[in-house]
Amino acid sequence: MQKDLGNYRKSYEKSALEEGSISDNPMEVFQKWFYEVEESKGVDEANAMTVSTVGFDGYPKNRVVLLKKYTYEGFIFYTNYNSEKGKAISNNPNVCLSFFWPNLERQIIIKGKAEKIAENLSDGYFESRPDGSKLGAIVSEQSSVIASREVLENDLKNLEEEYKNKEINRPEHWGGYIVKPVSMEFWQGRPNRLHDRIRFELQEDFNWKIDRLAP
Repeated sequence: MQKDLGNYRKSYEKSALEEGSISDNPMEVFQKWFYEVEESKGVDEANAMTVSTVGFDGYPKNRVVLLKKYTYEGFIFYTNYNSEKGKAISNNPNVCLSFFWPNLERQIIIKGKAEKIAENLSDGYFESRPDGSKLGAIVSEQSSVIASREVLENDLKNLEEEYKNKEINRPEHWGGYIVKPVSMEFWQGRPNRLHDRIRFELQEDFNWKIDRLAP
């Protein structure tokens, strides 16, 4: 089986990225771009991002998760700490995040270190979730092998009965990570494949070094 995709071509012409027109803090550039993609209404989940980790087998692995908060300090998402990604982060906290917003011909690549957020912050976010999502976080032993979907759904029904009219507290194995960036690259598509790539790298004095990269 084969399919030649060599004729898949597109000219990127929607915008430009110039050093003189952007903030010297990459989080402010991120905020501006995120606002613009939200306003464009061309992406169903603007906060969908790829998280890349390196597993115990030495292979990198990507998966899409949802960004739930960003601050000047970094990017926060939630997951099962005992999942494959959680164990990989525990072993090697160096991760990569990426956002792709095709409607604006933009992507962002973020290298950083992941660490668990404070338990009270995880508690607060867990409390805001619908009950179904809370129980889903409890019932799923994320990344483990299961016999069938039926087993999972039966376990969920049993939990629904167990927690009927009861408060659902956050399990210890579930919570948030914050990824604190050390490098952020902003990519803007341009004609003739001469794309704009602006990279911010964190320095020892906590200022950001800005470079333009060849496309």
